[in-house]
Amino acid sequence: MPPKKRSPDTNSKEELDKWSKEELIARVLQLEAHNVQLKNIISKNFSQSSSESDAKENNRKVDFSKYHYRRILLRILYFGWDYNGLAVQEDSKQTIEHHLFHALTKSCLIQSRETSNYHRCGRTDKGVSSFGQVISISLRSKFPPTEQHTQEALSKEMDYCKILNRLLPKDIKAVAWMPIPESLPEFSARFDCKKRLYKYYFPRSLLNIQAMKEACSYLTGSNDYRNLCKMDVGNGVVEFIREIISADIVPVNPGDVDAATSMFYLQIEGNAFLWHQIRCIMGVLLLVGQGKETPGVIRELLDVEKNPRKPQYNMALDLPLNLFHCSYDITEPQSWRCSRQALAEVLSNLQSDWTMYSIKTTMIKEVINEIETLYSKCESETADTESKEREKDRVIAYADCLLQGVRAKVYKPLLKRDTCSSLEERIEHYKKRRKLVDPNEEIEGKRTCR
Repeated sequence: MPPKKRSPDTNSKEELDKWSKEELIARVLQLEAHNVQLKNIISKNFSQSSSESDAKENNRKVDFSKYHYRRILLRILYFGWDYNGLAVQEDSKQTIEHHLFHALTKSCLIQSRETSNYHRCGRTDKGVSSFGQVISISLRSKFPPTEQHTQEALSKEMDYCKILNRLLPKDIKAVAWMPIPESLPEFSARFDCKKRLYKYYFPRSLLNIQAMKEACSYLTGSNDYRNLCKMDVGNGVVEFIREIISADIVPVNPGDVDAATSMFYLQIEGNAFLWHQIRCIMGVLLLVGQGKETPGVIRELLDVEKNPRKPQYNMALDLPLNLFHCSYDITEPQSWRCSRQALAEVLSNLQSDWTMYSIKTTMIKEVINEIETLYSKCESETADTESKEREKDRVIAYADCLLQGVRAKVYKPLLKRDTCSSLEERIEHYKKRRKLVDPNEEIEGKRTCR
């Protein structure tokens, strides 16, 4: 018997409790279909809006064949909190690259992405920021190639950062640019990057910083990190050996290290990183800091002969992570070029943001102080010392939000948990589905250099 049709209006929990399994399934399917319909409508509206905008802009035709171009490295900073990642996506305009290429094309610095010889250094995911993202690209130049590397040309070149920053959102800005030497015409921000430095910020809370530092010491060197990343076998990534040059826990302010609100960061440097590698590492480090795991668990997870399957655990939150610096070996005497005027505007905007966030942080901290005072007065007179200590620990929870997922009432050690499929099983799975990409083939979506 088919389920009875229900009203499309919202239902209370009490009403839903009375529904049969069939009715609930039918309702879920109905809502999913409605969701797809809404997405299509939104996508259509975006498409129409984009087409109208493009039509207006195309009224001003530019003959790009008449212009000269120069290859440069462009340094970008962005706060990724409100974006769906760096890479452009078909179903979203809320990406860093969408806004970047909108600015590049609207300013006529490039004709299109396809003709710009574009490469990005690190592909940051949703929520992740960067203070030192670098791209390589060919931009329109005032000077012919034979003159571009003279001091006069460098000093009188277009102010690329100022031009772009007028069109970019306030949380995405161009900071500096560097001319790529004539001797390196194929230089790539992605493939020629020697080192990538990431930072992950967090408060001390009740974390054991020394234990976390010890765990970091086991991360360095060349290791198989399959148990400390999200395996992306479907995109052809079947090799998980990477080299981490350094890893450490560092205080933001060396004079402020003892308070629960003292800020620290994981500083980790390597030549390339796997998908979600740093967030997985940070997830385990937080467990070590909480005393739920020993520092040696890192060594155990790196021993893929002994532990070939990744235990099921939660990654750390995306928001505190940023790609801080990208290093290159450019032997010719080049330097990052910046405009004082452009940087002054960036600094002014950042200082305004700092003021607003600091005011909010200070207000929240004042409220915390008041609530803590009230809480201490509300403790039960009959509570014993042990329960008081547990209660006290429970409310010092500054770092708890950094671990995603549901927290179990009884903690189960990592090495005793259920495990994910092994690398070999995943490879076999994708072979059967004929979706395994040739691991030797370089594709845009391949996540090996991050």
